[in-house]
Amino acid sequence: MRKNDINAYIFVPDSITTIGLKYLLREYFEIDAITINQPLDNDSFCDSSQMYLIITTSQLFASNLDFFIPRRSRTIILSEENSDDTFIINIHCDESTIIDKIERIIASINIPTESMRQSSLTQREIDVLRLIAKGYINKEIAEKLNISFNTVLSHRKNITTKLGIKSASGLGFYAIMNGYISESDLTNSLA
Repeated sequence: MRKNDINAYIFVPDSITTIGLKYLLREYFEIDAITINQPLDNDSFCDSSQMYLIITTSQLFASNLDFFIPRRSRTIILSEENSDDTFIINIHCDESTIIDKIERIIASINIPTESMRQSSLTQREIDVLRLIAKGYINKEIAEKLNISFNTVLSHRKNITTKLGIKSASGLGFYAIMNGYISESDLTNSLA
C-alpha cells in the first residue's frame, strides 16, 4: 500500500499545529490531510474499510469519546506529556521523533488482526487494569476481585508485557484512552 492511499483528518483547534501536521504528512508521507473544524458525525465519518488516520488533541479526544473510542486504533493523540502509548505523540518532541512515531503508526494500520488478538487483554486483565487506573494498590485489587496477591502480580506482569506500559500512571492513561474507564470513574474513586 502506498502511503498516499491513507486519508488523514486533523481535528486540532490550533492553526499553527494543523499547518505543521499537514506539512509533515505531505512532505514525509505523501498524505494530503483534511482539516475538520466542526463536531464529528459518527454515522457519516470514515468507512471502516477505508485506510485513515485521525489526529486530535487529548482534550478533544476526551470530550468526544463516543466518536473516538471506536476509532482508537486509527487516532493519533497530541499531548504535552510523554507516553509509552504508540498512538500518543508529545508535541514538544523534535521533528525526527515525531516523524518516526507517525511512521510506526502508519505501519501499524496494516497489522493483521491475528497479531492484534494475540496482544489483547483478557477480561480479568481488564478488571485489574481498571482498578489500577482507579488508584488501587495490589492488595486492594486482590481483595476486590477475590483473587490472591500473587495472581494480581501475575496479571499486572501480563498487562505490562502486552501493552509495553510499565507505570501505573501510563496504565491509567491507557485505560482512559481506550474506554476501559471514564472520567466519572476516576472522580468517584477519588471521592
